[in-house]
Amino acid sequence: MSPTSPTAGNGTTSTTGGTTMGSSASGTTGNYGSDSDMALDDTAMDASGTRPASGSLKANLGQAGSHLKQAAGHAGTAIKGAASAAGDEMRLGRANVKSELAESALSGIAAAEVATAAGREQVDALMDKGRDLLESASELIRERPLASFGVAFATGWIIAKLARSGDK
Repeated sequence: MSPTSPTAGNGTTSTTGGTTMGSSASGTTGNYGSDSDMALDDTAMDASGTRPASGSLKANLGQAGSHLKQAAGHAGTAIKGAASAAGDEMRLGRANVKSELAESALSGIAAAEVATAAGREQVDALMDKGRDLLESASELIRERPLASFGVAFATGWIIAKLARSGDK
């Protein structure tokens, strides 16, 4: 049998050209080592110079695992960068909101001051008109006291009549 025969490495004794290959106490056969060593050896090649399917699969899985580790590391870095950028954007946004609120408050205060000033001007104008009206009424009463008394009496009588008719 050749070293690549199905019975090689299975713990049985075989003869090849007068040389005996037998199993030893450690479970090894020939130059290949134990069955478990052969299954774990990624670089073991068969007689045709190609890797067995299990070795190729293990190598590919190992590479996939290392690529996944690298991808996870890059994803973690990207997430940390995104979180940092988001934090920076939130701080900038918060500063902008505070600034806009402060400017809004200042504008509101300025508008209130303008409204107060305009209100004072209106009150002053009304007070001046009221004073002018009282002065002109006082002047009219001084010039024509009897006519003023008659107008005041007639106005009082009309108000009294309207009050009595509203009670009935």
